[in-house]
Amino acid sequence: MNADAARGDLAALDDGELVARTIAGGQAAFREIMRRHRDPLYRVMRGHVGDAEEALDLVQDCFATAWRHLAGFDQSRPLRPWLARIAINRARDWHRRRAVRRFIGFGVGGEEETVPDDEPLPDAAAGARIELERAWAAIARLPERLRETLLLRTVNGLSQAETAAALKISEKAVETRLYRARLRLTALLGEG
Repeated sequence: MNADAARGDLAALDDGELVARTIAGGQAAFREIMRRHRDPLYRVMRGHVGDAEEALDLVQDCFATAWRHLAGFDQSRPLRPWLARIAINRARDWHRRRAVRRFIGFGVGGEEETVPDDEPLPDAAAGARIELERAWAAIARLPERLRETLLLRTVNGLSQAETAAALKISEKAVETRLYRARLRLTALLGEG
């Protein structure tokens, strides 16, 4: 019961207060940060890498990185864009490592993209899952700059200003990239 009460107390705190408690040695406060932000970070990673299991591993890596650098976080700023920036950097590292592995021959020989089966499935939920996988695959095919903007702004629901801060670009650039990403995504989904 005490653990549940403590969890409830932590849930009432804002991100800055949780960061301060974590820096002071509160592991429970960091667990609350992870609970609060794991789903948005997962969506960023899932959109970047296209693989659910790989995305989970990368989210854990993001939280490990955040833990190591939390003392340098400006507690007066929102935490979500800072975490999103870490996620984007981790995803870029993942793509670079993957490209190097492919270049030197340790990667998979062909494209890893899966093609949904054309046969209708008896279960509607299975059909919806295929469409969702198709959407994630299309998002993963977007150019990096457009993909990042789409994931942060649309999938994670960051404001235009928060997205601009996370990507270190202007709000107008966010608007332009989002427009282009939606056009590209529509075209990609129309191909299949």
